[in-house]
Amino acid sequence: MPKVLIIDDEKAIRRSIREILEFEKYEIEEAEDGAQGLEMALKNNYDIVLSDIKMPKLDGIELLQKLIDAKCESALIIMSGHGNIETAVDAVKKGAYDYLAKPIDLNRLLVTMRNAMQKNTLVEETKVLKKKIAKTIDMIGDSGAINNVKDIIEKVAPTEARVLITGSNGSGKELVAKWIHEKSNRAAGPLIEVNCAAIPSELIESELFGHEKGAFTSAVAQRKGKFELAEGGTIFLDEIGDMSLSAQAKVLRALQENKITRVGGDKEIKVNVRVIAATNKDLKKEIEKELFREDLFHRLSVIPIHVPGLDERKEDIPLLAKHFMDMICEEMGAAKTISSGAIEALKARKWPGNIREFRNVIERLIILGNKEISKDDVEKFGK
Repeated sequence: MPKVLIIDDEKAIRRSIREILEFEKYEIEEAEDGAQGLEMALKNNYDIVLSDIKMPKLDGIELLQKLIDAKCESALIIMSGHGNIETAVDAVKKGAYDYLAKPIDLNRLLVTMRNAMQKNTLVEETKVLKKKIAKTIDMIGDSGAINNVKDIIEKVAPTEARVLITGSNGSGKELVAKWIHEKSNRAAGPLIEVNCAAIPSELIESELFGHEKGAFTSAVAQRKGKFELAEGGTIFLDEIGDMSLSAQAKVLRALQENKITRVGGDKEIKVNVRVIAATNKDLKKEIEKELFREDLFHRLSVIPIHVPGLDERKEDIPLLAKHFMDMICEEMGAAKTISSGAIEALKARKWPGNIREFRNVIERLIILGNKEISKDDVEKFGK
């Protein structure tokens, strides 16, 4: 139930607003002046604060400023008489969500309250998404193998060098690419990801370089490709070992000349992008089979980075387990711990699916295991 604080020195106004909002299922508390309202607003977590402007001890504008300074997250709605409309508008410019003119119009009040609640919801969702995004770029581990990767990233990220990331599925190649972009001089630009294995060979060129209207049957409009969309930033070509030879030739030209041509077009378009590629294949063997261009390989692998699989850095398992336990328990609202015996059991098994598999196992153990996840839980649910 949304929680609302009404601050007004006129008891009749407080009572009438309370009756309206309680009927609409809001939980209401009242304050009879600005000073009392400030104290209550700082102590309690209100979704909305409705405040008059003209009040003893502390007026609504002073209250607004103090709440903003205190980083109060409640939506503040100012109520004003007709003579104070300019002041109320000024309050909105300073940070109030909205203002209501007295006498309060019922429909206007309810619409404003509903909109304020929707804004609060969007703010909370944005915070959650930002936290999730921040968590996805953590590189957890302190083993020699992973510290070597971190050291290379620190050195190569500020440069414009192309990077080829290798490693088995689930080892964290995408994470390495994100780290390089975030630590580069292009961090303010876009990071455009292309999964070359997921795009049919007949569509990969259009996906990468775009197409002109009428270039093929379904090309009903001109469309920019990923290289153009990554302008000023980074393009990450994941699973590049699965790219067709014809697309490889066009990528090679784009790297050599910093120019592309859309499918069905003849105009050259300059592009300014940094290319990071990744693969789980041995590209040298693919070259021997004539499935990958050797000249493209050398263009891409200016800086090669091999991401070790989890079996190559099992000393990181305690840190990884704590990281995923904390993250998943927070998401689920659970409170669980993991025993040292369970950690040893996790270290003893093989991890062909690497970090991706490890995370899934931790989530399964949190859902199905005891309050303290034990060795028995790992043996029962961790396969």
